[in-house]
Amino acid sequence: MTTAVFLAHTAAPSGAELATLRLLDALRATGRYRVTMIYTEDGPMVARMRARDIETLVVRGQFDSRAMRIGTGVLGLLTGFLALLRLGWNVGAAVKSAGADVVVAESTKALVLGAVAARRARVPLVWQVHDRVSPDYFGRIPAMAIRALARLACRGQLANSHATATTLPDLPTAIAYPGVELPVTQTDPRTRPAAEAVVVVVGRLSPWKGQDVFLHAVAALTVRPARVMLVGGTFFGEEPYRAQLEKLAAELGVPVEFTGHVDDPSEYLTTADILVHCSVLPEPFGQVVVEGMAAGCAVIAATPGGPAEIIDTGVHGLLVPGGDVGALTAALETLLDDPAARARLARAGRDRARDFDIHASARTVADFLDTMVTRGD
Repeated sequence: MTTAVFLAHTAAPSGAELATLRLLDALRATGRYRVTMIYTEDGPMVARMRARDIETLVVRGQFDSRAMRIGTGVLGLLTGFLALLRLGWNVGAAVKSAGADVVVAESTKALVLGAVAARRARVPLVWQVHDRVSPDYFGRIPAMAIRALARLACRGQLANSHATATTLPDLPTAIAYPGVELPVTQTDPRTRPAAEAVVVVVGRLSPWKGQDVFLHAVAALTVRPARVMLVGGTFFGEEPYRAQLEKLAAELGVPVEFTGHVDDPSEYLTTADILVHCSVLPEPFGQVVVEGMAAGCAVIAATPGGPAEIIDTGVHGLLVPGGDVGALTAALETLLDDPAARARLARAGRDRARDFDIHASARTVADFLDTMVTRGD
């Protein structure tokens, strides 16, 4: 049986980390791979991995996962990079002890770790990419540096969408969508009248996720829904953004429920009429879009990016240009005013969500890793 070791620089429960949890569980279930997860800090994801009996190690070093954020100065980036290189050497010892046949880096920072760790353990490195490596997200020079490092250090790449793959260096690449764990029982679409409807946005509170655009769109509605909910917390130094959203909601006169971080948003998704995804930058994939569809929500999602690979607009949901308040307001009006159309989109979306089952994603990853290991023999 092949052994794959996965690396992550943070144990905070954001979208990419939760997708990795699902993947490792499903990859192990194929019976083809033994999996080990290595984090460089303790945190909620360590306990979650271990709760599923996934071997999980913590290798600490002099690196703060909050360092090297988008917008960090040159000195901060260089200091963090050097700390990652040093930590990567220690991680390499753990990778070697785990008997790894291949190492998979689960973030850009983990890519730096993996470049050293895989070299020390003498195994191939694969980068599983959850973010578009583009100037609009990382900045021009950091994006160039990341692509150069991947080209030098990696044998292959796993991209979470075709949109992400277009931003990556020319290496062997497979598209492995972040699969979801489909509900055992189907949930019927909700068809409340507009004034009784529930509309949710699910995801980390972050400026690029566009929750402010959503609030402006709700404020412009002719008939506002009964409940408007922002489901998600703040990570990675973005805590002040929640206060900004609370102030904006008050100024606009839009009553909003802020839930904070929740471990499992399914209870909100299975009761909502409409899920809104409203990122203002192109979304690498948008796994919450699939989760909402699987839960019976009618979904509105922002383009360009991954959601356009999930939704055929007018069939499985509605697509709107990211950051366009008027278009989002119009889409909300359309779905709120016509519960029958809302239900039709929700049912088609629920069927479409089956195409993103985590077990299909795990088979794609297993097949690709097989080629990486074979090439290293």
